[in-house]
Amino acid sequence: MNLLPSQCPICDSGEVVVTHFRCEACGSAVEGRFVPERGAFASLSPEQMRFVEVFVKCEGRLNRMEAELDLSYPTIRGRLNEIIQRMGYEPGRDEPEPPQRRRRVLSENERRRILDDLETGRITPDQAMQQLSEFSKGD
Repeated sequence: MNLLPSQCPICDSGEVVVTHFRCEACGSAVEGRFVPERGAFASLSPEQMRFVEVFVKCEGRLNRMEAELDLSYPTIRGRLNEIIQRMGYEPGRDEPEPPQRRRRVLSENERRRILDDLETGRITPDQAMQQLSEFSKGD
């Protein structure tokens, strides 16, 4: 079964209006003027919607998406930014860290563990950078 497009597939500019629908189970039919539901997700392509489904399945963890999609982190990040823009938002707008939240100081043992994990391939360079950025520099 095909998905209902939101714009005319012929001219790519006219709005699609449904004038008839029927229930497969009971055979009931309704006629009228119905427009597809609008929302931030309505503008996404089927491929982008599949990406969003994987994003949700992986709980938003891009490192898990790397394994699931067999794509690099920069490729996944790029696709996510495209989807964010397509939905009408601006990617990369980080909220400032609340002043009351203080980062732990990175101990030498923690730093060594992260670097060892990176060296042995247990984590990627991006994951190592993420873990290291969670700590403040010792004074």
